[in-house]
Amino acid sequence: MKKQFSLSYKLLAPAIMLLLIILIINSFVILNPGQAGVLSILGKARDGVLLEGIHFKPPLVSAVDIYDLTVQKFEVPAQSSTKDLQDLSARFAINFRLDPFLVVDIRRKQGTLANIVSKIIAPQTQESFKIAAARRTVEEAITKRNELKQDFDDALSDRLEKYGIIVLDTSVVDLDFSPEFAKAVEEKQIAEQRAKRAIYVAQEAEQQAQADINRAKGKAEAQRLLAETLKAQGGQLVLQKEAIQAWREGGSQIPKVLLMEGKEPSLNASK
Repeated sequence: MKKQFSLSYKLLAPAIMLLLIILIINSFVILNPGQAGVLSILGKARDGVLLEGIHFKPPLVSAVDIYDLTVQKFEVPAQSSTKDLQDLSARFAINFRLDPFLVVDIRRKQGTLANIVSKIIAPQTQESFKIAAARRTVEEAITKRNELKQDFDDALSDRLEKYGIIVLDTSVVDLDFSPEFAKAVEEKQIAEQRAKRAIYVAQEAEQQAQADINRAKGKAEAQRLLAETLKAQGGQLVLQKEAIQAWREGGSQIPKVLLMEGKEPSLNASK
């Protein structure tokens, strides 16, 4: 009888030791920096978040859900209509982290990080984009992209803060509008280029006309000064110059016959 008991003890001892080791190992949890844990006993989350370090947990009846407190990044699509009822779609990259003091509440209401993204961040991103897009036209959304992003950031931060989600930064990965609006923008740009070209041509013609006027005035002034000069030397010289100019413009040869009238030579008009 004693031999049988001794043999049974020898067989059970290693099993008992192994069980004790397993229980001891499962009675503690180690959290690394950047992690937070929520202790649940019999499926019920307990108050008080577990931060980095070693923590005791009742073996077999408890579990610890671990959450990453470091910066998380997800890209979320969104669609909306602008103030002028144009379709506008975007894709946002959202950097966020969980509030460590609200991790227990997150565990109770949202569960896993995947649930947080799909059930909280994605729909709130959509609603925030609708708020930002509805405040401006599609053209303003494109030309004032920074203002659109700022409105989106403000709306998203306010909405996610109550869920224990802290938004650190967002960026607009892509911003698209309807093909109809794209065509309208292209046609508008072409029209603006044509208008600028027409203004340039008109200005060039005006400058050319002004130049012609200035040249005509200069020529008239030169003729006036020349006439006054010739007149000062005698009226007869003026008549001779005009006659010579007339023959030149008419293509005829200047007559070689000169008549002397007094002391001044003159052209014989009869010739």
